[in-house]
Amino acid sequence: MKLDDNQRQAVSKWISEGAKLSEIQNRLASEFGIKLTYMEARFLVDDLKLTPKDPEPPKVVEPVAAAKPAAAAIPNPALPGTEAALPPAGGKVVVIVDQITKPGAIISGKVNFSDGQIADWYLDQTGRLGVVPKQTGYKPSAADVQEFQLALQQEVAKLGY
Repeated sequence: MKLDDNQRQAVSKWISEGAKLSEIQNRLASEFGIKLTYMEARFLVDDLKLTPKDPEPPKVVEPVAAAKPAAAAIPNPALPGTEAALPPAGGKVVVIVDQITKPGAIISGKVNFSDGQIADWYLDQTGRLGVVPKQTGYKPSAADVQEFQLALQQEVAKLGY
C-alpha cells in the first residue's frame, strides 16, 4: 500500500496519540477512503516502522495498610508445622490464604476465630464456601461468621479473584 506524505504523517500522529490498529484502520477508511483489512493495517504500520503504544494498565488502589496490621506478621499456616503459628484468640477473626490451594478448590486457607478455634476454609468452583473446623461440632458465633466473611472478601480481593 502506497501512502503519500500527508497520509503517512497522519498515521504517525495517530500512533503517537495512542491509537490502536483497528482505530487506524477505521480512520484511514473514513478520512482518506483507504479500506484495509486489519492485517494490511498491521503491515502498513510495520512498513512505516511505527510501534503502537501499549495501553496503560489500570491503576490499582491499595487498601489502607492500617486496616490489618496484625496479619502482616502472621506466618503462613499452609507450610508444614506452622498451624501453631496462628495468633491466639484476641477477639478478632484472622483469615489466611494458602499458598498451595487444596485440591478441588479455587482458593483455600485457614481462619482463627475470636474464641481461638481454628478451621480450614475453601471456595469451590461453583462459588460455595466451606468451613471445616478442627474441633468436631464447633460452630462459630454469628458475629465471627460475619467478620470471617468480610475478612475473606478482603483477602480474596487482594489476590484479584
